Amino acid sequence: MAGGNAIRGSRVGAGPMGEAERGEAAPRRRLPFWCAHGHETRIAFADEADVPELWDCPRCGLPAGQDQTNPPPAPRNEPYKTHLAYVRERRTDADGDALLEEALTRLRARRGA
Repeated sequence: MAGGNAIRGSRVGAGPMGEAERGEAAPRRRLPFWCAHGHETRIAFADEADVPELWDCPRCGLPAGQDQTNPPPAPRNEPYKTHLAYVRERRTDADGDALLEEALTRLRARRGA
């Protein structure tokens, strides 16, 4: 027989929870958002809430707006650049040759050759 613990197997806050315990729900409105791929997403906002201009489409991740005929464009993705690509943006080939020659001169002087 179970001991004297009446709430065994239960947790705090468990039980039926309805409008009476939570209070009245705020009045809401569902607004549509469309992305560049034509996906429609309906988001529920409270009537007094500020509605954002853009919303991320849950299907493709593109930004979505409220104008179905003119959805926001997809963001421009820059290709991944390697370290060498960034170096080439900052230095010319002549600068690179001069730096290489300087480094080789120091290396040869250190080795004594």
